Amino acid sequence: MTDNKAQYVPGHGLLTGRTALVTAAAGAGIGGATARRLLEEGARVLLGDRHARRLKEAEAALAEEFGVGAVAALPCDVTRERQVQALFDTAVRLHGRLDIVVNNAGLGGSAPLAEMADEQWSAVLDTTLTGTFRCTRAALRRFRDTPERHPGGCVVNNASVLGWRAQSGQAHYAAAKAGVMALTRCAAIEAAQYGVRVNAVAPSLAMHPHLARVTSPELLDELTAREAFGRCAEPWEVANVIVFLASGYSSYMTGEVVAVSSQRA
Repeated sequence: MTDNKAQYVPGHGLLTGRTALVTAAAGAGIGGATARRLLEEGARVLLGDRHARRLKEAEAALAEEFGVGAVAALPCDVTRERQVQALFDTAVRLHGRLDIVVNNAGLGGSAPLAEMADEQWSAVLDTTLTGTFRCTRAALRRFRDTPERHPGGCVVNNASVLGWRAQSGQAHYAAAKAGVMALTRCAAIEAAQYGVRVNAVAPSLAMHPHLARVTSPELLDELTAREAFGRCAEPWEVANVIVFLASGYSSYMTGEVVAVSSQRA
């Protein structure tokens, strides 16, 4: 098999002068990669995450590389409405505007449906689906009520191919991600009258350290075998598509769920 390793694409200033907010952005996964890619494309970025220590470390590392004025951070648990409001208020207070909202926060886990406790189901749904709802609602209210501060705003949600496909032990996560897809489509219809776009990405398998810790090697091997490229996606490959959906290159796209996947089945 030929080498399918992807080559990192440099920034092209696609988002110069714009302000972005990214939830669950403190780790080494899609959120962190998205924050970096947004900065590389010229945006100013506010990071949110419920892990305060990791968030502070991420902010410091990015600020050293891109400048203190380009990046800020505020702890935010998307299951807490007051914290969500504080995150959005901070973005506007710091930069006077908000252009891009990336809803990346999600919670996984694995349990057979017959053995799944109500608490397991509720925890995944509250973070992954209801958290996305809370942040999308906050974004649309601001885009609607103060358009002068949020011209041409856009929202990009992180869904999953499991919103379309089945996997044992993932009933709660798959249901939540299917909900994110439906939420994206409905929000897009409502937001269009304000000139606001709402889209989503649906990754299959993007490898990062946390996923490796919580997933068995056997399952990772099985999932990787389904990918036509014979490898997992890099988190930044998903972030590239998020940047596309946040940029002017996707100006006539709304209500779409874009698969970032090479899965054969």
